[in-house]
Amino acid sequence: MQSPPRHLAMQGASNFRDLGGYAAHGGRSVRWRVLFRSDHLANLTDTDLGQLQAVKIGRSFDFRGQQESAAQAYEWPGTQRHSLSIEPTLVQTLQWQQQSGHSVTVQSAVEAMQDTYRGFVRGNSDRFAQLFAHLLAHDAPLVFHCTAGKDRTGLAAALILAALGVSQADILQDYLLTNAHYRRETAHHSPLAPEVLAVVWAVQEAFLGAALRAIDADYGSMAQYLESRLGLTPPALERLRQTYLV
Repeated sequence: MQSPPRHLAMQGASNFRDLGGYAAHGGRSVRWRVLFRSDHLANLTDTDLGQLQAVKIGRSFDFRGQQESAAQAYEWPGTQRHSLSIEPTLVQTLQWQQQSGHSVTVQSAVEAMQDTYRGFVRGNSDRFAQLFAHLLAHDAPLVFHCTAGKDRTGLAAALILAALGVSQADILQDYLLTNAHYRRETAHHSPLAPEVLAVVWAVQEAFLGAALRAIDADYGSMAQYLESRLGLTPPALERLRQTYLV
């Protein structure tokens, strides 16, 4: 059977992707057309909404901060939006550094991105735990997203795939697909140099790696983090796999 396309071409979103099809625990694979990740969804057209209806998405999980969500709000008939707000800090931090007279280089931008990912693990794990609680409560197709669909969303996708037993190589491959698909919207003026912005608006293995190393350092392993911090006890983990694997 031919697999459906992973990337869904949308007019109002560029990074809308299906997590289905990856080889997972016990020789099974992730179900297609159930788990979707995306950049923000405020600009979807009627044609785009028709695609969402066709795949029966009834839930969206929004990792954007309060100002981000208010500036680009959305509401669709028949779809329930859940806010799992993680406030953005990266661009503001880099701009503050530059305004304070500190040099902002490609290397310092990479280091700031890594700090951001470590911060997701150490300061925002409750949001990922809430997402898993929703995944366990209902198996209706869903989409989770942030603004660009690459950092907060990228780590959430990595955690879901890890819980489902997908290999680290495939998790990284899925994470890096952002660089092939994400199209940044028309940029507002930024004091940051173009080469710094190129780091900020892309993904690198080092970014996700920083989060994974923080998990290992703080919890001993991904499995222990999933259980002790995200609530995936052995029965819950088995239920998650029964729900989202075929």
